[in-house]
Amino acid sequence: MLFVNESAVGTRLTGIYNKFQIVDSGPVKECGLKDYLNNRYQRWQAENSNSSLFTENIDVSIQTLVQKTRQQIQPYIQECCGTMRVLDMTQPIELGKIYTNVNILEKITGKTWREIAQLQEKVSRENFERWCRGTVKEERIPGIEAAEKFSKLMILGKPGAGKTTFLKHLAIQCIGGGFQAERVPVFITLKDFADLTEHPNLLEYLQNLLKRYSDKMEDISTLSSLLKAGKFLILLDGLDEVREIDSSRILAEIKQLSEQFPQNQFVITCRIAAKEYTFEKFTEVEVADFNEEQIADFSQKWFHSKNDPVKAERFLEKLKQDEPIMELASNPLLLTLLCLVFEDVGSFPSNRAELYEIGLDVLLKKWDVKRNIERDQVYKGLSQKRKEDLLSRIAHTTFQGGDYFFKKREIEGYISEYIQNLPNAKTDPKALELDSEAVLNSIEAQHGLLVERARNIYSFSHLTFHEYLTARKIVTSCNQYDLIELVSHITEPNWREVFLLTVQMLDSADSFLLSLKKSIDLLVQNNKEFQKFLLWLYHKVDSIKIRDSPNLAIKIFYFCAESIYSFGIFYEAQLIEMVKEFNVDIQCEPEIDLDYELYMLDDFSDSLCFLPKDAIITSIDDICKHYTFSSDIKIKLQNLKTELNNRLREFPDPHQEKEEFQKLWASVRPIWCEELRSLMIMWRNIGHKWDLKLAEQDLLEQYYDANLLLVECLNSDCYVSREVRQEIEETLLLPIEEIEKWKSRRKDEH
Repeated sequence: MLFVNESAVGTRLTGIYNKFQIVDSGPVKECGLKDYLNNRYQRWQAENSNSSLFTENIDVSIQTLVQKTRQQIQPYIQECCGTMRVLDMTQPIELGKIYTNVNILEKITGKTWREIAQLQEKVSRENFERWCRGTVKEERIPGIEAAEKFSKLMILGKPGAGKTTFLKHLAIQCIGGGFQAERVPVFITLKDFADLTEHPNLLEYLQNLLKRYSDKMEDISTLSSLLKAGKFLILLDGLDEVREIDSSRILAEIKQLSEQFPQNQFVITCRIAAKEYTFEKFTEVEVADFNEEQIADFSQKWFHSKNDPVKAERFLEKLKQDEPIMELASNPLLLTLLCLVFEDVGSFPSNRAELYEIGLDVLLKKWDVKRNIERDQVYKGLSQKRKEDLLSRIAHTTFQGGDYFFKKREIEGYISEYIQNLPNAKTDPKALELDSEAVLNSIEAQHGLLVERARNIYSFSHLTFHEYLTARKIVTSCNQYDLIELVSHITEPNWREVFLLTVQMLDSADSFLLSLKKSIDLLVQNNKEFQKFLLWLYHKVDSIKIRDSPNLAIKIFYFCAESIYSFGIFYEAQLIEMVKEFNVDIQCEPEIDLDYELYMLDDFSDSLCFLPKDAIITSIDDICKHYTFSSDIKIKLQNLKTELNNRLREFPDPHQEKEEFQKLWASVRPIWCEELRSLMIMWRNIGHKWDLKLAEQDLLEQYYDANLLLVECLNSDCYVSREVRQEIEETLLLPIEEIEKWKSRRKDEH
């Protein structure tokens, strides 16, 4: 119901008739209006049909032009994107042979809100773990999926994260029809564009680039038609590589082109923290570090491309054995460096400090130099050595405090302390604060050695570099106190790598290793029961007739074995691992083999309910069969066996009635084991009961681990004199009184 009266309708119709110049009267006017409107509608329909046909013709024309242009520029795309050559590679390598799919983080790590405690919990466990590849995980999606999902994409990433390689991969996939097959890919290195003396706009540059390869692009209107139709995949690489003087102009050009022709797909790459670039229509994502699967994929492809698949398996095996080096491999650039090194020598350098120094050099200088990238000098003219000094100070200070993550203001404070002492440094606090922030941003953007893990919370990019730079500070400080202070951390597992790197970097490790040895001995100097244990170890090892195994290895074997079966503070697997590591061939050392069998016999008594009921009986028979000993010992063993056998006959099968068996065995085991232990002590001087409290057992474990670290330092690629090496090896795991006797004998000899 419109609530319009008849008079009002008549007035409106009179106006309509006058508008269309219909001057007849009565019903004729009505028919005239209908005819007029019908004719207008038919004309409109015809015109619209012609317009649709015209549009269809245009679409067909554009599609033909796109396909023709794609064919003509394919050689250009293959030439500029089909290969890669980085670092010290002697020749380019085909991208398709080694490309490994990248993953993308949709949340930029440096823009997430987290507290240090949330990040730190990964490294605060009692058993320290390498945390760099285990930091808080953001959800990842494949890179190609991100490119399909967002038409305007800003890809951020650390130096060497694989941003350019991914962009080249997109171009190759596009021209090959695997991605955006209806578009024309264009790969533009923004530094090259910015460096042109004539300063063309991006549209002109695009036309000049394309018309070298396509005769269809001579006319700017043709290019504009394709751009308006959204037929380009425009790949803009290295926004961070543009010099400061050109930055505003290049940003304006990108903004202008992407806003003028928004129907096209745009992908830009830039280093994280390079600058706060804001493109409103672009989605920011971050390239994720390689995970173990990607590391394996890249490595296998690398060595397969060199026709050496066997070396690929060896490379991955060695990588898994060395966690600090494995951490570096999460960065594709550093993984490439590791592949190059391994390709040349078939292994990693025995001196890891030298390898890390090369890796640091790659990130601090070589990566940019190789690509002729000139960065802005906000470092206040610091040489590379001074940059390393600054980073070493930050590393040492934070590592000492157990800080693997640190607030932005803290790190800016460390930077300020350093740069204020440089020539021509500003002394005004506000200016220093601004300079410190600029330096921090440069360290992150230019080298990627410091990374924003969450908003205003930083860490070193790899724990490996944090440890290496800490060791570098200790070695280069020329301050004996730093070495003494390092020794105080001997029982702290998280300092292990710093110790190993320090001894490798020292000109002579003699003094440091002797200080380390003394500090370890002092751990248990005043504990009588502990000294008693070490004195037993000394006499036990001294009584063994050794054939081929080194004396040091035998000491460690008995220390470990007695600890396992007396205190339970180690695992049998650790003993087996130690035997392999120190090349102790138990079967070739009859006395050690016998002792090992007796230790195992004692251990069987703990787990008999999980074994065949006659397992211990069988073991005693084997011992009697394979070893020679006196008749009285043999009688005692047979008596133990007979006594146990008589008892076990009355027991149910442990696999069928486990609880009943355990209950019965618990009533028998203590007495039988006591008799076995007495026999082991009398016959072989093993299996003693040591009166060590829980705290002392913890100390025993610390003492053992510290000695193993000392041995590892001694056997690393460090310079140590023959005399010092002999002293450490011969006095290792000795009680204080025997160490003093050894020193006295040596003094008399000289």
